[in-house]
Amino acid sequence: MADTMNFDLVSPERSLASFSATEVQIPGSEGDMTAMLNHAPILTTLRPGVLSVNSSSGVNEYVVTGGFAEVTSEGVTVIAERAMVKADVTQEDMDVIVSTAKAALDGANETTQDAAIKTHADVVVLATALGFSAA
Repeated sequence: MADTMNFDLVSPERSLASFSATEVQIPGSEGDMTAMLNHAPILTTLRPGVLSVNSSSGVNEYVVTGGFAEVTSEGVTVIAERAMVKADVTQEDMDVIVSTAKAALDGANETTQDAAIKTHADVVVLATALGFSAA
């Protein structure tokens, strides 16, 4: 495909994906964004959400809990705190994600409280969107 760019997704555990993509939909901390070939360079932080990647073989979706996305004119590199193939996510995975966000919220101080509240809310929305309990 002539209008493809490089896409790479890595987490501390492993490299999850590396292929040519036509479009990457990113759950940015300041709002969702879509990156395509020749996009202006940008570095953004991620919020918990679904990262969606279109390619010639279809759409690939990944659940990310945070991290960074670097967009250049040639591609997108995502360095996620935690990332999983969306279809592989279980209630147990969501329980860990929700409890981690809740623990961060419970331990937040005046400086980190706003970020912890936002992250916890984003995790609850993610769990619900995926059809899981956030309790």
